[in-house]
Amino acid sequence: MYLKLDFRQRRLRWLQIILVVLACALFSAAGDKTDKSKGATQTVDSGSFSIFVKGQRVLTETFSIQQGNGGSTVRSRLKEASGVTPATDQKSVLEMAENGGLIRYEWNQAAGGSLVVLPNNEFLIEKVSASSGSKPAEQPFLMPSTSAILDNNFFVQREVLAWRYLAGALCRGESEKRQCEPEEFGALVPQDRMSVRVRMALIDKERVNIRGAERDLLRLNLTGEGFDWALWLDDHDQFKLMRIAIPADNTEVVRD
Repeated sequence: MYLKLDFRQRRLRWLQIILVVLACALFSAAGDKTDKSKGATQTVDSGSFSIFVKGQRVLTETFSIQQGNGGSTVRSRLKEASGVTPATDQKSVLEMAENGGLIRYEWNQAAGGSLVVLPNNEFLIEKVSASSGSKPAEQPFLMPSTSAILDNNFFVQREVLAWRYLAGALCRGESEKRQCEPEEFGALVPQDRMSVRVRMALIDKERVNIRGAERDLLRLNLTGEGFDWALWLDDHDQFKLMRIAIPADNTEVVRD
């Protein structure tokens, strides 16, 4: 793939929103108290991201985030922008409990190869298969189940991490003048078989051009060893991720 990623008490009250626990944390408008039958599943976000490198669209990620009675599921598919399913077509499924703890993470690609990550006491166990039917190689990571999954090129996983940060950030002030402390997270990058530390910080509101239209969005910075990303979220629409800029790689990610 074109890109390799090396990588508490006060809750936000902006625009009278409340937290809905899903993957790690999700915001939903206050007053939306729709009753849900036991076992029902609700789609809390879905859509696609266009991924541009040096101004050229090269990949499309389609995704959905669903919340059920026992937790949430984040599904993503990555394919070339041509629309033809290539051998590099990739899919991922991230399942999490209501508290944000990992239940299971799966990744596979059409060309062959797959992996699974499962929690085991204080460890995350990654099982990697080079091809269909091959015996998986196991690798343990001394990490709690609440560690973030930030796999290569699945940008919706960064949206989930941003929700988690906003839900638990230690903040001062009210409304537009609110300031929040940065926070560090432990994360696993399964395709690279490595654990990393990442730092997320709320910067401010910024006016950003999204597909020719100027919009006031909330900016967060996601940084770690060897990378520096800017993320913009729409705090008027359930804090959906709208854009990512990765200047070092001449890469931009934009919600369709």
